[in-house]
Amino acid sequence: MPFDNRRPDRVSEAIREEVATFLTDGVKDPRVRGLVTVTGVDVTRDLRHAKVFVSILGDDAGRRETLDGLEAMASHLRGHIGRALRLRSAPEIAFKYDQSVTYAARIETLLEKVRQEREGDGDPAGDAASGEATPDQAPDHVPETSPTQAPGRAS
Repeated sequence: MPFDNRRPDRVSEAIREEVATFLTDGVKDPRVRGLVTVTGVDVTRDLRHAKVFVSILGDDAGRRETLDGLEAMASHLRGHIGRALRLRSAPEIAFKYDQSVTYAARIETLLEKVRQEREGDGDPAGDAASGEATPDQAPDHVPETSPTQAPGRAS
């Protein structure tokens, strides 16, 4: 019987949806607080192990406490997923903190800062520093090139 390459992808997507629903409705652990977002799930080919990637808003202590709460409820969540998805054996659940959302927010902040510096800096010195020539800085002499000669190449 050939192996279905799409099944782990389908199961991981179903697990992601089920964990997200469970986190919004059924979490009783007081350590799990704040906004927890399931960003992705990786399932092994044999469907025995699943890494659930979560993004947690808050400070480092709050994140650590929330991850501890999630790890504590992993076995309960495993049974819930097994019943909900009607799997013969539910995968072992491991929660991993996903820093990609934090990293993307940091990059967006830096890009916005650069945009504001460029918009706020209207002097010609700023344009010269960026490599753009202003009309008063145009070169006096432009070398002529023949149509077959590439600019910058000597014949």
